[in-house]
Amino acid sequence: MRGTQTAEESNIVEQGRTGKGEGVVAKGAGVRGRPRSEAVERAIIEGVIKLIEDGVPLAELSIERVARTAGVGKATIYRRWSGKEEMFVDVLRTLEEPPAELPGTSMRDDLVVLVEHIRRRGLTMRSSAILHNVFAQMKSLPKLWEAYHKTVIDPQRRISYEVLRRGVETGELRADVDIVLANELFVGPMLVRSVLRPDDPLDEDLPVRIVDLVLEGLRPAE
Repeated sequence: MRGTQTAEESNIVEQGRTGKGEGVVAKGAGVRGRPRSEAVERAIIEGVIKLIEDGVPLAELSIERVARTAGVGKATIYRRWSGKEEMFVDVLRTLEEPPAELPGTSMRDDLVVLVEHIRRRGLTMRSSAILHNVFAQMKSLPKLWEAYHKTVIDPQRRISYEVLRRGVETGELRADVDIVLANELFVGPMLVRSVLRPDDPLDEDLPVRIVDLVLEGLRPAE
């Protein structure tokens, strides 16, 4: 994905270090200790964010337009991303909550962490006008929506399935439970509150209440 740094990329990084760069490039570059290629990549991501903040629709965000805003050539972008869908997904990753780290102490504890991650993501969505705007637009862009699900949502879903399978192995979950449906029972209530009912409170104890309530019906009989 990343190759040898070009003269153009070196110039972008140097502008960020000396303060001579303008706009988005100076903002995204020049972080001490970062590899140079990462500073350039950050400048491109900041360029996309600036365009969205300025009200440019996702459908009109071409590679050419992003390159002009970030002060790079199109080839610099294509060395990092195969197209704008892949680039947009990386932009969204920088705006969202980082992946949850599971404690691994029990199925119940891992599920609480996973549902808590959805709660925090919901809070971020509520407070971020740019994220709300991007997700509203993505639904009308099938290729971008598919890329986001494939690279962000599906891996998270697979982690949940694995936690539930381990729960069956450890006897925390009934062996006859449909794993896919069980996952929806755990994450569904939080998604409803955070996405479909944005005025509902997302209390700190909500993940524990959801997980424990659902587990009451899915635990093996004593």
